[in-house]
Amino acid sequence: MKFSEFIQQLAVSVPNPQVHLANDPELTGLSAIEDSQAHTLSYIEGEKYAHHVLTTPACALILPRHDGLQAQASDRHLAWIAVDEPRIALAHAIRCFYQPVSPEPGIHPSAQIHPTAHIGTDVAIAANVVIGAHVTLGEGVAIHPNVVVYAGAQVGDRTVLHANCVIHERSEIGPDCVIHSGAVIGSEGFGFVPVAEGWVKMPQSGHVVLASGVEVGCNATIDRPALGTTQVGRNTKIDNLVQVAHGCKIGDNCAIAAQTGMAGGVKIGNRVILAGQVGIVDHVEVGDGAIGAAQAGIHSNVKPGEIVTGSPALPHKVFLKASAVFRRLPEMHRTLKQLSRDAGLKE
Repeated sequence: MKFSEFIQQLAVSVPNPQVHLANDPELTGLSAIEDSQAHTLSYIEGEKYAHHVLTTPACALILPRHDGLQAQASDRHLAWIAVDEPRIALAHAIRCFYQPVSPEPGIHPSAQIHPTAHIGTDVAIAANVVIGAHVTLGEGVAIHPNVVVYAGAQVGDRTVLHANCVIHERSEIGPDCVIHSGAVIGSEGFGFVPVAEGWVKMPQSGHVVLASGVEVGCNATIDRPALGTTQVGRNTKIDNLVQVAHGCKIGDNCAIAAQTGMAGGVKIGNRVILAGQVGIVDHVEVGDGAIGAAQAGIHSNVKPGEIVTGSPALPHKVFLKASAVFRRLPEMHRTLKQLSRDAGLKE
């Protein structure tokens, strides 16, 4: 693909770019700027990687609107496009060069599909897939090998189910979702009632509902409750190995990183970011736009827009002050012991 052809495709999605064609090189693909290759398109954003413009063997670059970088690229006779949001431009560029693997159109002969299932048009169902009774698959659904969809589940238009994921009964997945390998949607919530003899299992008869555009990472689990619904809002992205317990309500446009776990009944607002290994106690509420830093242990409600850090989680500025004191505790302890001895006090 010529650089000029790439620019024409990108212009549909990226407004008002600045473009320098140089000699309009032929592009064979994309490469990361740290190990970029000749005849490829690469990408620079931020001061950390800016020096690569002087040495990269790539023939074309995606740049921020930065006159210095643009001049350096032009001096080296590199083609470039400069935009307000280079990472968004990169996302569109990847789509120009890379198409994800999809199952072959149609239904593989080894797939087991119950006669009562409703299968939409233009579906692709790969080998060894099992579709239960009264399942509904929307138009353009793509199902990779070894997926199991339990009886009565619903999968919306254009949703992709990757290999070995499981969609349990009483699950409703909206359109344009992506469920990655090994994820389990609608599994039984962890519900047991203590009695003198041990435990009584609480049947989990509720639902799981994923709105449109949700993405669930590998080996994540989203459990159904005893009653009611576990919900994930529109366009929320859930990373690998995340546990969403029974009855949780997650808002729109959230990002939840790997190994985060939330106990039953947690309520997450819109645009919330939870970094890796965040833990949230049952029935806690996290307000819109809040951020949980990595490994935060959230034991109480978080206000909208608040950033919390540490375990137990504290407002971020308070945590920084406390951690500064914590680092000095050994020295402070020695000083206190010396003062006690000087004062003739018993330790």
